[in-house]
Amino acid sequence: MEMHLLKSIVCPRCFGQLDYDNSKQQLVCQQDKLAYPIRDNIPVLLTSEAVNLPESEVEQ
Repeated sequence: MEMHLLKSIVCPRCFGQLDYDNSKQQLVCQQDKLAYPIRDNIPVLLTSEAVNLPESEVEQ
């Protein structure tokens, strides 16, 4: 994932900032507690593809 592109990508649900999780290849919305997958270097920003984050992974 190219970091300069991350600044222009927002959560499709709340339009908030997304954090990049390199180890899991996903974009994380802390506000909605969702993780969007990155497949073949392409973010899949569909709410139907998003995964709910476990409480242990949500920043307090």
